[in-house]
Amino acid sequence: MVLFWHRRDLRIEDNAGLYKALQLGTEVQPVFIFDTTILDELPKKDQRVLFIHQEIGRLKKEYAHHGADLWVYHGKPEEVFQKMIKSLKVTCVVTNRDYEPYALERDKAVFELLQHENIEFLGAKDHVIFEKNEVLKDDGEPYKVFTPYANKWKSLITPFYLKPYPVEKHIGNLRKTADISPLFSLADMGFEDKQCVEFPHRKVKEEIIQSYHTTRDIPSIKGTTRMSVHLRFGTISIRDLAQQAYKNEKYLNELIWRDFYQMIIYHFPHTISQSFKLQYDAIPWENNESHFKAWCQGKTGYPIVDAGMRELNETGFMHNRVRMIVASFLTKHLLIDWRWGEAYFAEKLSDFELASNVGGWQWAASSGVDAQPYFRVFNPHSQQEKFDKELKYIKKWVPEYGTKSYPQPIVEHKSARQKAIDTYKKALSD
Repeated sequence: MVLFWHRRDLRIEDNAGLYKALQLGTEVQPVFIFDTTILDELPKKDQRVLFIHQEIGRLKKEYAHHGADLWVYHGKPEEVFQKMIKSLKVTCVVTNRDYEPYALERDKAVFELLQHENIEFLGAKDHVIFEKNEVLKDDGEPYKVFTPYANKWKSLITPFYLKPYPVEKHIGNLRKTADISPLFSLADMGFEDKQCVEFPHRKVKEEIIQSYHTTRDIPSIKGTTRMSVHLRFGTISIRDLAQQAYKNEKYLNELIWRDFYQMIIYHFPHTISQSFKLQYDAIPWENNESHFKAWCQGKTGYPIVDAGMRELNETGFMHNRVRMIVASFLTKHLLIDWRWGEAYFAEKLSDFELASNVGGWQWAASSGVDAQPYFRVFNPHSQQEKFDKELKYIKKWVPEYGTKSYPQPIVEHKSARQKAIDTYKKALSD
């Protein structure tokens, strides 16, 4: 028996690893593991767990349509596989590769376990177009600047890389069963099943991609694809989305940024807890807890910042332009360590993806790859004037704006900006 291990690829169609498993021409049994190493760190109302649970339910039905079943487990992957290989005649385990530090550590442990039992462990590339070492500089070193990386990426791309994997050709190699196992509830795992946020549709409207370059920065309209949560959990194929992205280069570049950050976290795993540019770890952050609380709650007195934080707290989503504004505000205006903001986003964002989250926060803090220079400090007032001039976004999320109940600014922009520049300059010159 061959086991195919679903992780961040919750679909049957155009699934590279599943295709690889089915091509082996033997009975293929799909499995999914709710990993307690990850789940134990999450709040019990976490909407991402609910999203995954719903998608696993959908996936089980799709497998049942093909006369097969998706086996679902709850536990530590290494222990789950230990039990499975004791009771089943497993010859091979196939999965799609993941490049984050914990994933690499987990997969190494599973690989060693399977190797000890003479069971093959095969990986496939699925959730990126180009992975770790496929887009490198001419000297074989990884890129650290986005534009030359993107240019190389575009020079290497051919229809081959965007071609869907024809899983349906070999779907008959799934292990057949009439005994479809029931999916245990979220309560069985200690989570609540109340849906508090809206999950975006899996299909993106063509007109949104076509007009993306003109609508992407306006937070009051639905001018972005909202596909990030589906890309994060692989409920859609990156190849399918990249094909559509060729209608708009600006959108294609966003997908290339995603590949870029996945490559960076693979080659520079220290960046999840340290600055990419290590000298930036010398910055003496103020880390004022009352300021951080005001930022988290959307009560800073800066309407565009507050609107973004309230949108995040209520929906698990924040518009990308606003993400940059709130991150700049936290790290520059408030001089609060980017790691505090990154951790808060990690807890709240439905589309949280470690590589992109760390990359985005370090970009805002000027400590990351190809980051904005430290003396560039977003002016929340001019950002608001430029991207929400009619206050549509602000009025939606900060209804008390313009009344006496709206708080005064917790810092003054001009002096906070100068303080940030002086602090960075001194720390980097010492």
